Amino acid sequence: MSGVLPHVTLQQEIVGNAMQMAVVNLYPGQTVYCEAGKFLFKTTNVTMETRLSGPSGNGSGGQQGQGGGGMGGLLRQAMGTAMQVGQRALAGESLAFQYFTSQGGEGTVGFAGVLPGEMRALELDGTRAWFAEKDAFVAAESTVEFGIAFAGARTGMSGGEGFILEKFTGHGTVIIAGAGNFIDLNPADFGGRIEVDTGCVVAFEEGIQYGVQRIGGLNRQGLMNAVFGGEGLSLATLEGNGRVILQSLTIESLANALKKAQGGDKQGPTGGLFSTHAG
Repeated sequence: MSGVLPHVTLQQEIVGNAMQMAVVNLYPGQTVYCEAGKFLFKTTNVTMETRLSGPSGNGSGGQQGQGGGGMGGLLRQAMGTAMQVGQRALAGESLAFQYFTSQGGEGTVGFAGVLPGEMRALELDGTRAWFAEKDAFVAAESTVEFGIAFAGARTGMSGGEGFILEKFTGHGTVIIAGAGNFIDLNPADFGGRIEVDTGCVVAFEEGIQYGVQRIGGLNRQGLMNAVFGGEGLSLATLEGNGRVILQSLTIESLANALKKAQGGDKQGPTGGLFSTHAG
């Protein structure tokens, strides 16, 4: 018989309305990890450990011993950790993960996103990866591998959110969060292609082709869209057959609304063309 234990589905419940959170029940020895800053609470029998290394996808949560024995294995592990840290720094994300493991019985841990909105649990069965925009990830099982992917490289720098994506592979549950409400679409139901505000893309399945295109070029109508339409000069394009999750509220729109409510700078008629983003 194989010594590999069958995967046990993560027991989780998403609760709340305007600001949802995920309550996860862990079996003894079961581990989940989250991005630093997404943790809410835990029971006392759940241990918490902060690491620079990402999950390996084999259920060990990135612990030592995966790259073989001796100095060679340690060197490969160190190089892998350094690469992961560098990728996350490039993506503007936290450099560390927090791992939670239940000891001596079942335990509970809670997570949440950072903006008012929905959460969603995605189930990976090993056949398709999921890609998420860089602020969507909340938590995942240690059997799920985390990586950084790049999409729309040709025009991605003008595409804003979504140029740097987070990639999840393996088996298990990934929990994501977004702003406002979610809507699920399949480009195949709309002729195979949809065009979306770059800030509205939350996540999509492997098999969906992501790109960034300019709106109408630098002609009169294109400039009208950019200057007075508030959309900037680019839209995200999603093509293929697979699930796409969009959010109804963009971070930029929320920031502009808060500025207006506080009597600060308004976006004005120039829309997204000349608006500035926080560093």
